[in-house]
Amino acid sequence: MNELLGSRIKALRNAKHFTQEHMADQIGISRQKYARIESGINPVTLDVLLQIARILDVTVGDITRILEESPTVAYRAGSKNASTEKIFDMLDLFYANKHLYEKLQCSNIR
Repeated sequence: MNELLGSRIKALRNAKHFTQEHMADQIGISRQKYARIESGINPVTLDVLLQIARILDVTVGDITRILEESPTVAYRAGSKNASTEKIFDMLDLFYANKHLYEKLQCSNIR
């Protein structure tokens, strides 16, 4: 979650052509701490999120909207949940059986 918020904040900051230094100065934190927020290492507090929204002239909802958007295909976003793993296992089994069937078909023809 922190990485998603950080990447969204970074994208909005870049759209305004602001530097990390400018943002950090406006918020009253070090550039390193701000950089850790954008990289997702440090969580962003509501107070800092409000300040970032004010500086970038957006709403908090504009920043947090990224959390509401779910990827269209979970495994493409790196999701590792049980249902995704089951699907991959089923696909592996299907292709293994398909190859075995084709091999048996070829040996029966000869």
